Amino acid sequence: MITYLIRVMIIACVGLIPLIGCSGEEDVSPEDENLEMSLEEETPEVADGCAILGKPADFTDNALSDANAKFGFKLLSELYNQKPNNNVFISPLSISIALTMTYNGALGKTKQAMEKTLEIEGMELQAVNQANAQLREILKSADPQIELAIANSIWIRNTFDEVNPDFLDRNDRFFGAEIASFDFDDPQTVETINQWVNTNTQGKITEILGKIENHEVMFLINAIYFKGGWKGKFDASKTQDGVFHLLDGGEKQLPMMSHTCNYSYLRTESFRAVGLPYGEGRVSMYIFLPEPSSNLDDFLEELNAENWENWLSRFWNEPDLKLTMPRFRLEYEMLLNNALKALGMEIAFVPFVANLEGIAPLLYIEKVIHKTFLEVNEEGTEAAAVTLVGPPPASSPQPFAVNRPFFFTIHDNWTNTILFMGIIVEPM
Repeated sequence: MITYLIRVMIIACVGLIPLIGCSGEEDVSPEDENLEMSLEEETPEVADGCAILGKPADFTDNALSDANAKFGFKLLSELYNQKPNNNVFISPLSISIALTMTYNGALGKTKQAMEKTLEIEGMELQAVNQANAQLREILKSADPQIELAIANSIWIRNTFDEVNPDFLDRNDRFFGAEIASFDFDDPQTVETINQWVNTNTQGKITEILGKIENHEVMFLINAIYFKGGWKGKFDASKTQDGVFHLLDGGEKQLPMMSHTCNYSYLRTESFRAVGLPYGEGRVSMYIFLPEPSSNLDDFLEELNAENWENWLSRFWNEPDLKLTMPRFRLEYEMLLNNALKALGMEIAFVPFVANLEGIAPLLYIEKVIHKTFLEVNEEGTEAAAVTLVGPPPASSPQPFAVNRPFFFTIHDNWTNTILFMGIIVEPM
């Protein structure tokens, strides 16, 4: 029985948002850093071209997106609570895809636990798979001016011949998974798997495995790559150092980008928010900035799928909105085991208790690894209480300065799919 006990599978999900254009100090010359003109005194650019592209009248929402949003907000909250006051950056889509691929082999109580965690209770397996396939196809054509690629793979130890062919067939048909059998004892296999990750993230994430243990028999991997330029680009010559206020009361000097445009905008008593479209405007970054009278923790208490939907429906077009925000780069890596256990699927990680017979006998999940990459620069990128918002004020809007901890998403406005989401407490 010991032989079966140590048969495990690893689930890995990687996602990134590199920015179009250059990054780092090359964006600002020494002369730019010493500009005397303050951000508040900037001469406005032509205030147009920053509108978010509306959803076609005949477009049907993918019900899976609602489930992914609920799952994503729960997971983000759990990860932040595990390590308070730290940056968090995840792709809920990447994680849900990798887990749903695994869910195709779950049975009994393990299947029920994964359904609850992934918020897909009440959906038939066939419907879940078809929704994933449809969503993947729709996202492929998100915008001709952005790159959005989703790739899946299953790697199997060549001596492990008990894998259910129906499981592999479903992952091939609905998730487009590349399926490969390798000698896991050959060190070259680690390089091959890492090269797949490197290729499918355009070199931004180069490694997901350090080595393969003797008891590891299968790896399921999802990779998401996004690259998009702002619909309204920031002028790099106007980027200059500014203060970012940290949670502990300290301050950090960061390069602050600036642009004036007709942005989608929302203001409540506790926060302000702005939508920054990429490309033609179908995909957007939404930044939610708690008011100084409030704080990040209070905002996160309100953050759930219901309020998210409500907030998105209340954005209005704000002309001549002056936006300043930091240019930054972030790499994030997290073992998701504890968070997923806390969300209800602990049974899938327990030897002899997990029921993944739909994949192979006596198999369980050893770990779920998530790595992400984010770069934001001038060219582009990757609760119960609801406040009723009236029409925008007639007076000129105050500058929107992202100079303190904030929440953000990268969102496909047509399918209502959150590609990435994060909490930034200290930009790097």
